[in-house]
Amino acid sequence: MANDRLTDVLDATYTCLSRYGVRRTTMDDIAGEMGVSRSAVYQYVRGKDDAVRQLARRLHDRALERAAAAAACDAPPAERIHGIMAAKLDLVLDIAGGSSHAAELLDAKARLSGDICDAFTERIRGLLAEQFAGTGVAAVTAGPTEATGLARPAEPVPPTDPTRPTAPTGSSPTTPATTPIPTPDGTPLTPARAADICLALVIGLESLPDAAHLLRPATYALLTGLLPAPESHS
Repeated sequence: MANDRLTDVLDATYTCLSRYGVRRTTMDDIAGEMGVSRSAVYQYVRGKDDAVRQLARRLHDRALERAAAAAACDAPPAERIHGIMAAKLDLVLDIAGGSSHAAELLDAKARLSGDICDAFTERIRGLLAEQFAGTGVAAVTAGPTEATGLARPAEPVPPTDPTRPTAPTGSSPTTPATTPIPTPDGTPLTPARAADICLALVIGLESLPDAAHLLRPATYALLTGLLPAPESHS
């Protein structure tokens, strides 16, 4: 019952923030939205600041749960990466799309919730980096995946050159999909840097009106450049 009442408090807090913004919202506003006395609200939160922080944490935790579920699901790596990115984008679109005032909950510089936003972004970055570091990424470059529409078609295998010596049986040739991709400055593209590029894409889409529909094709285009292609042998 207490959890249900706390949920009611946070729901009322969100409604008030959407209407008035963080600074103008008062405990009286929250109590009025719930139809209870202000003292009743104090049974579940210490004050307005506490209510705002708990609300911000709840929203970010729910998004993080979706991202973690996407990262752990039984799907091709490209689809998992897309799911993680979608969790972050959906959080922004759901909050900012409802009210410009509520968008304050997404501001990393906000006094009450900035640290929550930063921690969320760092965890999303970590989930993405884990995907790029995993050996399963090789599956994305192996061929098309009908279920996701994200995997890159496999490059044709060149014919065998009879004059070229073959590797001895039992040898372990280098796996092309794990070969680091050089960047323009010559440094390898690490999983952490690949994760930062994915985050930059999501942040860039957040302000676009058709962001939800653009994410999937944008992810496909991005992964085509980020995921290593099989090396050709001549």
